[in-house]
Amino acid sequence: MLGCVDKSLTMNELSGHLLLAMPGIGDSRFENTVIAMCEHSEDGALGIDIGHVHTGIRLHDIYDQVEIDPGAAPDCDVYIGGPVETGRGFFLHTPDWQGDGTIAVGDWGALSTSQAILHAIAEGQGPRRWLIALGYAGWGPHQLDGEMQRNGWYPAKANETLVFDTPAAERWTACWRAEGIDPSLLSASGGTA
Repeated sequence: MLGCVDKSLTMNELSGHLLLAMPGIGDSRFENTVIAMCEHSEDGALGIDIGHVHTGIRLHDIYDQVEIDPGAAPDCDVYIGGPVETGRGFFLHTPDWQGDGTIAVGDWGALSTSQAILHAIAEGQGPRRWLIALGYAGWGPHQLDGEMQRNGWYPAKANETLVFDTPAAERWTACWRAEGIDPSLLSASGGTA
């Protein structure tokens, strides 16, 4: 049933899924948002918004800031990962690269925050696929669970194509369609049963 929390997807099992903002989520920062969930436990949750791109900030700007030669790194988009720690870089990538502090994100990905991944990408030794975001979306203990109970988010299945191939501006719609749902039919108001 759309909008209802799947009780089998609680706590750490949301890691590796995509959270799709429901119409009428009530926070303009999250309109049409797609969040790649990286951690979800009793202590809280952390995800990376992969639906919104920074204007005016590119990857080579980050290399310049940390004084690392970009080498083989392409000058690509940088995502607005969320409203928390907006000056910190988060790499969402395929699990074929591991560094200190890298955490698994489902079976399709991993999350790294150390400068080691910047060096690896510059040297052509980084993960096969990746994207970079500044900041993250974070929730305190049980906060995300409450937002899901109020139909703020829909948990969707993730895969490499949705995360790494789909253009940011099309990702929210593409994720809904991958779930077999026409997003134009979604309503900003929900009922109570």
